[in-house]
Amino acid sequence: MAFYNRFILPNLIGAACTQSPIMKQRAKIVPEARGIVAEIGMGAAPNLALYDPAQVKAVIGIEPNKGLRKKARRLIAAQDLPVELVDGVAENLPLDTGSVDTVVLTYTLCSLPDVPGAMSEIRRVLKPGGRLLFCEHGAAPDAGVLKWQNRIEPVWKLFAGGCHLARPIDRMIEAGGFTFEKLDASYMPKSPKITAYDYIGAAKPA
Repeated sequence: MAFYNRFILPNLIGAACTQSPIMKQRAKIVPEARGIVAEIGMGAAPNLALYDPAQVKAVIGIEPNKGLRKKARRLIAAQDLPVELVDGVAENLPLDTGSVDTVVLTYTLCSLPDVPGAMSEIRRVLKPGGRLLFCEHGAAPDAGVLKWQNRIEPVWKLFAGGCHLARPIDRMIEAGGFTFEKLDASYMPKSPKITAYDYIGAAKPA
């Protein structure tokens, strides 16, 4: 799996995460980012074109995958928004306490090995009044879909970089010490239901 994770998985993730339906979902929340932004799980940087340069001072991209960082650098070099790309993990963010105005999570919570630890770190690095913006796929509300999500998930995780299909994203964010400013949960159009139930919104530390 080492060869797969190093050379094949970054290409699969890069392609999957830039599909038109997914980009439309990202566009519903990423433009709300303000000030100093920490994007956790930047991947191949598909969100860069969605930031409002009039509102964002700089973006700090956290990405542990070397192959995805390589892809991200190509996009970073092609635009003017100040971006710092950092090798790091959500559970131990290489950022100072109270140093960012906005944290962005897009299709990242599904694959984090320690969500409570990550949420604690997000609270730590946010300034007072800072916001968490998220767009994440997770557990579907329909019993039949959820059954298949749970059935497929063990194999899915092996080939999708640890991605979980059935995480209850809203409950995980609340359990991490946040309250929702807004939350929309619905199926992403033109996508298989087992991967398409998206949670999109904004939250602040409780």
